Amino acid sequence: MDLKEIEIKKDLAVDVRRAREGEALVAAVPQGARIVALDERGRSEASEAFAARLGRWRDDGVRTVGFIIGGADGLDESVRKKADLVMSFGALTWPHMLVRAMLAEQIYRAQSILAGHPYHRA
Repeated sequence: MDLKEIEIKKDLAVDVRRAREGEALVAAVPQGARIVALDERGRSEASEAFAARLGRWRDDGVRTVGFIIGGADGLDESVRKKADLVMSFGALTWPHMLVRAMLAEQIYRAQSILAGHPYHRA
């Protein structure tokens, strides 16, 4: 797993900063990767459905999935449009560092579901 952190100057207008951040985030995702944007306006999936989606992508030959977590001002609409999935961890707003941990856990959970491991007990 690679983690790339993008930082845009804070002294820019919010719309400009969000647009530049969006461009940089999408550019950081490897060519040919599926893009999952984490956004409170996205769809919420159960862990089993998320695992099934990752399993389908894997079975279809997708080698890389890029997960995008926007900055404090949210994601630019251009990122949402380029994403293969816009996903939400609920309507609540979460700190970005916590979202990283939650996402890592859900990826681990998805892999354990796909492997038939008993970590996920639903």
